[in-house]
Amino acid sequence: MQKRKLSASLEDYLEAIFHIVLEKQAARVKDIAARMSVTNSSVTGALRELSRQQLVNYAPYDIVTLTPAGQAVAKEIVQRHEALRDFFVQVLAVGEREAEEAACKMEHALPGPILQRLVRFIEFFKSRPPAEAGWVEEFKRYCERNVGRRGTVRERRHATR
Repeated sequence: MQKRKLSASLEDYLEAIFHIVLEKQAARVKDIAARMSVTNSSVTGALRELSRQQLVNYAPYDIVTLTPAGQAVAKEIVQRHEALRDFFVQVLAVGEREAEEAACKMEHALPGPILQRLVRFIEFFKSRPPAEAGWVEEFKRYCERNVGRRGTVRERRHATR
C-alpha cells in the first residue's frame, strides 16, 4: 500500500468514520458532523477529498464507508491515538479526559519513528505482569508529592547558578 500524507483534519475525519462505522456499520454526513462538532458542508468537503484519495466510499445523500485502504489507514490512526492515550493514563498517570485531549493533538504531530517506538513501548508495558509494573504506582506517588513544583531538576539547577 502506498503511504499517503493526510492532514491532521482528514485523519480526524477517518478516525471519526472508523468509530461510527464500528457502532452503526455505516456513517452519514450528519453522524460525522455531530461527532466532530462541525458543519455538514465541512464534512462534505472532507469526504470529497477522502473519496478522491480512495479512502472512503462517498456519494451525496448516501451512507459513507471506508474502502479497504481507508480501513487500513484509519486503524493505524486509531492505534496511534490509543497508544498515546494509554501511555498518558497507564504510565504517566494522567486523567482520562486530559489524556484523550492530548492524544488527539499529539497523534498528528509526533514523527513516525518516535510514535512507533511509543506504540511498541505501550505494547511491551501491557505485556508485563502487574507486579513488574509497580514502578508506575511509585511514579504516581512521586508526581503527587511534587505537585506544584515548577520545572525539571535540570531547569531548577540551572536557575540557581
